[in-house]
Amino acid sequence: MFTDMPILPVIWFAVIGFAVAMYIVLDGFSLGIGILFPFSKGDGQRDLMMGSVMPVWDGNQTWMILAGAGLYGAFPVVYATILPALYLPLVLMLLALIFRGIAFEFRGKSQRYRHMFDLAFSGGSIVATFAQGVVLGGIVHGLHVSNDQFAGATFDWLTPFSLFTGVALVFGYASLGAGWLVVKTEGETQNLAYKALRPLTLLLLLAMAIISAWTPLNNGAIAERWFSTPNVYYLSIVPVLVILLAVNIFFDVSARREKLIFTKLVMLFMLGLIGLVISFFPYVVPPSVTLWDAASSSSSQRFLIVGYAVILPIVLIYTAYSYYVFRGKVKPGKLHHY
Repeated sequence: MFTDMPILPVIWFAVIGFAVAMYIVLDGFSLGIGILFPFSKGDGQRDLMMGSVMPVWDGNQTWMILAGAGLYGAFPVVYATILPALYLPLVLMLLALIFRGIAFEFRGKSQRYRHMFDLAFSGGSIVATFAQGVVLGGIVHGLHVSNDQFAGATFDWLTPFSLFTGVALVFGYASLGAGWLVVKTEGETQNLAYKALRPLTLLLLLAMAIISAWTPLNNGAIAERWFSTPNVYYLSIVPVLVILLAVNIFFDVSARREKLIFTKLVMLFMLGLIGLVISFFPYVVPPSVTLWDAASSSSSQRFLIVGYAVILPIVLIYTAYSYYVFRGKVKPGKLHHY
């Protein structure tokens, strides 16, 4: 069906998708720790939770910048439609991330106002995550586009579906945060994470099931893609794998298999992203704008891809090295940047 279309926009789609996936995983568990912050017991436990991501949290957000810059250069029509359509939740997300960043920098250096930085860290994480989910829900629900511009109303994004995806992402990032704490901590903090994992995984699985049912009910083309014959036979592997992974996570929690839990939670998120790609490809602004409609000129995309061919490996190496350097358990009195 798409064999006669230019290949460069598809390559850019894959590059930006990779950057988005890296951001979701890496900053997802960092935001998840902030979501779990109110359930911690005392300053010592909160120090450990924040200390587990302190050395890497700012580098994690590099992937958001890479995805955003690539989107602006490779698919400018996406910017021209998504930004005005989702301006309010995007601004809310950025403000929340700013407060969260302030908390990272000042919480360890303040005693008198530490409770305020705790609130900024936790509140910023929850609000930023919810706003990201609302943005995702607004895009999935569909945007009214005319002449490559958003033609809807200011609050078109405010739907039951987008609000639900916001809540679902809070559960999802919290589960990633709990999985990360299992890997990076021990004792009471690790036990807190283990206790949170079962209900969070169950809530995440339930949310994924509701979204998976809600989306095709809202969009006949998606229903046709997933449930027509023979598609239904080979695409059913995705929900089957989701269920198997969730069951495995429950068993791994019981057996306390630390690293397997986090890995499988990441795989669960990747299956969710694969499901979205299956549902919407080649549309980048549902329901009408394809990646070829949204693409910049071939010369611009060729110029940009050279830069990304250099930058992406550097960022990957830096990311891998930073996680290698700061590997192992965090312990009281040995926290970085405190």
